[in-house]
Amino acid sequence: MAAVSAPRWVIHLPTTLTSLDGALILATALRDSLGHVTAIDFGETTLSEEDRQFLRTRIWCDARLDGAGRCRRRNDHDGPCGVTGE
Repeated sequence: MAAVSAPRWVIHLPTTLTSLDGALILATALRDSLGHVTAIDFGETTLSEEDRQFLRTRIWCDARLDGAGRCRRRNDHDGPCGVTGE
């Protein structure tokens, strides 16, 4: 029988930004400045409009890389996964 793992928690961080580009820039800055915090899984980051939170858009590819964490390229990128972002 498989062990049941403890539930993970999600922090929803509303912003005052009004454009998708602005939200992407902020999410990237947060990932770049807080990427060393192992409790944050930036590979699972999604964006949604305030009044449509049920419709989420994944930002980054979440593929795990051998010994290098997760792929840092945008979701649905062309070419191989990598540790440098687009």
